[in-house]
Amino acid sequence: MNLKRVLSGICVCVGAVISASAQPRFSPTLSDIDMGRVQWKSPTKLQFKFTNTGDVPLVLSEVEPDCSCTVADWTEVPIAPGEQGVINLTFEAETLGHFQKSVVVWTNTNPQISYLTFHGQVLPVVRDYTASHPYQIGDIRLDTLSIDFPQVYLGEQPVFHLSMANVSTTESHEPVLMHLPSYLSMKTSQEVMEPEEKCDIDLTLDTRLLPDYGLTQASVYVSRFPGDKVSEETEIPVNIVLLPDFSNLTETERINAPHILLSSTEIDLRDVLAAKPKARQDLTITNTGNSPLKISKLQVFSRSINADIKSSTIAPGQSVRLRVTVNKKDIRPNSRMRLLLICNDPSQPLVTFNIKH
Repeated sequence: MNLKRVLSGICVCVGAVISASAQPRFSPTLSDIDMGRVQWKSPTKLQFKFTNTGDVPLVLSEVEPDCSCTVADWTEVPIAPGEQGVINLTFEAETLGHFQKSVVVWTNTNPQISYLTFHGQVLPVVRDYTASHPYQIGDIRLDTLSIDFPQVYLGEQPVFHLSMANVSTTESHEPVLMHLPSYLSMKTSQEVMEPEEKCDIDLTLDTRLLPDYGLTQASVYVSRFPGDKVSEETEIPVNIVLLPDFSNLTETERINAPHILLSSTEIDLRDVLAAKPKARQDLTITNTGNSPLKISKLQVFSRSINADIKSSTIAPGQSVRLRVTVNKKDIRPNSRMRLLLICNDPSQPLVTFNIKH
């Protein structure tokens, strides 16, 4: 066998292997993009990113959408190995309903053709509830994540307004709040929310059915679909502070009423708790009115707080000590610590102490 011919054949084979391995590669981050809801006859932009995962520069010679409703521009300079390029598309929907579009990408790879696709749904009007209803639970968006009646008086029936939006594009939804307590009743502006519709909900509180003065807490739950169950994900807390009703007092009764005066409503225990496991602060409560001041409730918002008062009845001109103690080991992270006091001063029946820890 001719040795020169054998060596020549080997060189040809090696050269072919090297040539085959040194190739550009078109590797898109996504080969299909879900555009979601698209406004009819309104230009919408989308972008495909890709990387040259090959060994030699990548060149895109042409990008051809499958219809005239899409216009393309792309990175036309050679893209070095490991570098990125983009394909920008502008899509103007001309037909309502669901769509699936494709784009042919011509490159110097082998094979030369790659395909990209995008899809979505074209609607006459696209309603965006992101700003007005910032909280999402499934296909339901809400304008609030808590139902609060911060200061109501016995006998009142205040109304809390809640707005709910159905962001599904295909499914209708019945606006329902599960486990509604007996003292709350619900009225909705409509029985069913069609896709992309919103519903206004009025929650009326009957204060006569509350168990006691002070803070009452409960939870209601958003129903995402028929047969949905309660969970932390669907929970909306309810917070109510009930106060005595003084609206029927005569002018003489108001003149002779008790009046509460506090040495402070701010309790700052940060420095002490930084060095010790327990801290306390004494406050003075004085009755500057003309009849006995009666403290009907002292309510804490954390098990780490203990409040002790010498007497719940304070004669005119007299003072008592209120001692607030905090145990550091029982403080929950990021908790807001407060103490609530309710009394028979018609001008200030509720006092809230903020505790810094």
